[in-house]
Amino acid sequence: MKKWFGLCLSLALVLSLSVSAQMNSIGEGEGALSIVAWAGYIERGDTDPAYDWVTDFEAETGCMVSVKTAATSDEMVALMNEGGFDLVTASGDASLRLIYGKQVQAINTDLIPSWSTVDERLQSAAWHTVDGVHYGVPYQWGSNVLMYNTEAFSEAPTSWSVVFEDTTLADGSSNKGRVQAFDGPIYIADAALYLKYHNPDLGIDDPYALTREQFDAALNLLRQQRALVGRYWHDAFVQIDDFTNEGVVASGSWPFQVNLLVAAGEPIASTIPEEGATGWADTTMLHVDAPHPNCAYKWLEHSLNPKLQGDLAAWFGSVPSVPAACTGNELLGESGCDTNGMGNFEKIAFWKTPIAQCGDGKECVPYYEWVTSYIAVLGGR
Repeated sequence: MKKWFGLCLSLALVLSLSVSAQMNSIGEGEGALSIVAWAGYIERGDTDPAYDWVTDFEAETGCMVSVKTAATSDEMVALMNEGGFDLVTASGDASLRLIYGKQVQAINTDLIPSWSTVDERLQSAAWHTVDGVHYGVPYQWGSNVLMYNTEAFSEAPTSWSVVFEDTTLADGSSNKGRVQAFDGPIYIADAALYLKYHNPDLGIDDPYALTREQFDAALNLLRQQRALVGRYWHDAFVQIDDFTNEGVVASGSWPFQVNLLVAAGEPIASTIPEEGATGWADTTMLHVDAPHPNCAYKWLEHSLNPKLQGDLAAWFGSVPSVPAACTGNELLGESGCDTNGMGNFEKIAFWKTPIAQCGDGKECVPYYEWVTSYIAVLGGR
């Protein structure tokens, strides 16, 4: 948790942003490429030989890929601030911090032939586009699902109350100590989304743009939840182990964990409850001082390959940023995109960085306060 203190940066979006120089051409690859990525995003067949979108890229370009897995958006920002990496698969709660922190460079979409194949809803999304300038290439998107143990629930839970409220589950036992919550400040938005549905008098519209009263209400819900949580998770594989061996039966999660647990024969399923869900739309962004920019641009084009997009969606349980990937992919299947939530785009509250000036003269609680307040909640304050 201490690392969050170093990330307490208030975004001063009223300041001018100088656009970094874009590359005008792609030259010979430098022979290497380093990527900061979420677990499961850059696969070379080590876990399952059917899922490999690195080996062919290396053979075709000579750019040998190394991956640094990050467990949270805050960790991604910290790694990019340290430097030495080429690319990062940043979610919306990190991308603006990287842009305004001048850690990523503008992208020349003319050097990416497949740019036109990207879902139009993502091409100029606010989390990677500032003043019409693109600072990344859309990769994948999806929702933070409610993962649950089917032996503890006789049917799919319909509400996030099973992780926020003291509840007796269908197996006759309390949920206390058997649920988890995400170990990251952005999780405050999950509490806000829950309150938006159950306490409409608060007037919450955007769970990332909270007034002081709305923010305090979300914190109070999280303080209540703390008595129920057995572990705050941020490592996907630790959460998988907890559901397998430690008696955890419900938590917000990613489809990636769900897919691996189901494949392992565990009694696991997932759902999006009635309150809706937060979610992520991830963008591959180029470090301002990338040591291997030519290889990086080659990967940006490669990342939009329909087969890679479809295979990754099948592996992670996400939705491709290239709609054409939804058809003709053996691993994804013809209904894979629908199963993964292609039709839920308008229902998802996508992660984004909370800022103080949140529109129409409204004053909201900025991200640095989300950081310090969430640390306090985890510490029992």
